[in-house]
Amino acid sequence: MLNIVLLEPEIPANTGNIGRTCAAADARLHLIEPLGFRLDEKNLKRAGMDYWNDLDVTTYMDFEDFMERNPKAKIYMATTKAPNLYTDVRYEPDCFLMFGKESGGIPEEILVKHKEESIRIPMARKKRSLNLANSVAIVLYEALRQNGFPGMERSGRLHRLEWE
Repeated sequence: MLNIVLLEPEIPANTGNIGRTCAAADARLHLIEPLGFRLDEKNLKRAGMDYWNDLDVTTYMDFEDFMERNPKAKIYMATTKAPNLYTDVRYEPDCFLMFGKESGGIPEEILVKHKEESIRIPMARKKRSLNLANSVAIVLYEALRQNGFPGMERSGRLHRLEWE
């Protein structure tokens, strides 16, 4: 099972949307404090809709707590500063995809120790960053694609009509 890690997320609606995406993708969500909101906040639940109750969420006091509790984790760190594209790496089925807070990303003090595991989503020049929830969805679904979308439905049905 893939893991999404949010380092000090600040905006409850982003985290709620990410939670909904994790539930749909059968991924775990890891939240590293401090959080910019409370986990019982209305905006968080509204964005996550009724999926929040199905979500596997773990919280950590800080980055060191996360590392101590996941000592063998293969972590890919998403940042606008990375030398590697998110499509250049091969994601393991149980890897961790880490994203930093909306206002500043993952601190450079952490990134410099993980150059080979740092990944980026290409963007037009002079653009600062993508929305956090969108970035998570892009990278998570690439990791799922590489692993064959394990356990996910791959065909769809219409609600009222039939496909011809």
